[in-house]
Amino acid sequence: MRIRSLGVIDDAVVELSPGFTAVTGETGAGKTMVVTSLGLLLGGRADPALVRIGSPSAVVEGRIGVAPGDAVAKRAEEAGAELDEGALIISRTISAEGRSRAHLGGRSVPVGMLAELADDLVAVHGQTDQQGLLKPARQRGALDRYAGGAVARPLAEYSEAYRRLRAVSAELEELTTRARERAQEADLLRFGLAEIEAVEPRAGEDAELAAEAERLGHAEALASAAALAHGALAGNPEDPEVLDATTLVAGAGRALEAVRSHDPALAALADRIGEISILLADVAGELAGYADNLDADPRRLAAVEERRAALTSLTRKYGADIDAVLAWAEEGAARLTELDGDDDRIGELTAERDALRAELSVLAQALTDARTEAAARFADAVTAELASLAMPHARVSFAIRQTEDPEGVEVGGRTVAYGPHGADEVELLLAPHPGAPPRPIAKGASGGELSRVMLAVEVVFAGTDPVPTYLFDEVDAGVGGKAAVEIGRRLAKLAKSAQVVVVTHLPQVAAFADRQLLVEKTNDGSVTRSGVTVLEGEDRVRELSRMLAGQEDSETARAHAEELLATARADA
Repeated sequence: MRIRSLGVIDDAVVELSPGFTAVTGETGAGKTMVVTSLGLLLGGRADPALVRIGSPSAVVEGRIGVAPGDAVAKRAEEAGAELDEGALIISRTISAEGRSRAHLGGRSVPVGMLAELADDLVAVHGQTDQQGLLKPARQRGALDRYAGGAVARPLAEYSEAYRRLRAVSAELEELTTRARERAQEADLLRFGLAEIEAVEPRAGEDAELAAEAERLGHAEALASAAALAHGALAGNPEDPEVLDATTLVAGAGRALEAVRSHDPALAALADRIGEISILLADVAGELAGYADNLDADPRRLAAVEERRAALTSLTRKYGADIDAVLAWAEEGAARLTELDGDDDRIGELTAERDALRAELSVLAQALTDARTEAAARFADAVTAELASLAMPHARVSFAIRQTEDPEGVEVGGRTVAYGPHGADEVELLLAPHPGAPPRPIAKGASGGELSRVMLAVEVVFAGTDPVPTYLFDEVDAGVGGKAAVEIGRRLAKLAKSAQVVVVTHLPQVAAFADRQLLVEKTNDGSVTRSGVTVLEGEDRVRELSRMLAGQEDSETARAHAEELLATARADA
């Protein structure tokens, strides 16, 4: 892993070997940046404050070995990434302005893609994870993770039933609590539909009546205009001296007919005049009929206006025009049918809710049974691990209980509260020595005991749900003496089946590492490329002496350091 311009690190390369690697150094030297860098490669949150002051961006690049065809390789290849001789190249860039970019196998990918791969690549644990282990929800999650399919299957069924129950209960609540509002809405719909039904409007009727009212209101003017136009076209029998259009056009036609045979062009004009004569005759006839058929009855006009008033009353309330009013009526009838069916719907939902609650009770009991069985195995496994971590008399157990709630579901003959993960409250208990009552680890475990409990839990997980790499950031805090030696020994054992990286201040832990890396600053306060070095031989003894006594050249410290290394080699 190469780290550039991240925190105190200017430019450094961290080579993590298979087995157990310990990262040591003075407080503030930048050891935690190793953990931070790996977190960034695995999709962790990008904080621009991590960028080294004066640098435009921070860059972390990692080379992770993967087996072709495994889940990580397949998902990476689906994202367009390419493997480089069995390794996956990941890089993450953070700008000082806060922008973040990720690359996977030479392909730009969303940061979320790195987070998707993280669960199958590395398990990262730090002091914040110890605090997380104090939360009951995390303890329940740890138990469910250990139980695997035995809990996952009933939990999936329970979660689906719980989701359906929430939806049904919400709809039932809405129907029952808004019964009054819905009844008022139904009454308003009935009134509106009755009012529309009484008028019986037709589609487009308002436009038809508006046109008829316009015509009836101007009947005399229309009749007079039609008569004058008819006279101009066809003549007036009472005044034969006045020339009309029909007579004039007929005369023009006769004049051309006499000579049309002498010129085709003139013949064409004569034909057009003939067409005009026919058209004039048709128009004159229609004008005569229009005047005869024009209804000027004032009673009809009054009836039309009365009908228009009735339609206008509807359009003021229910739509811009009669077509909109009819659409409102159709929608209102459908809504009224829905509202009138509320009682039936409430009955259906109540029955469905009761059936789902009964189903949830069965599934919650199955979850409780599966967790109880897994809890016994999990507690025994963690207790066995604690024995190898200098806590030989400690006992771990789980308390699985439910809270009474009259509105809950029935589990084990009691009505208890339930949630999206079942009805169980899971709590991890620790009895650190014989005769001590089991107490929640949040109350009964010291910092050192909590570190060892968490390590024991992770070691148990390693046997059931392994990942290739484990990274521990000072999880040995609060531990010393013999307990520290046992932690180092147990981490070395874990490293036989996985890659283990530990950031530690404890020489007893570091001595068991297959490789020890020293992070140290230069005089200007930065960690350069040469600031992360592999310690071997005399250099490793000096670093362990410093960690033991703060004095690299102390003969006593050196002897103790050599003894620690000898003990670790003997265990290997």
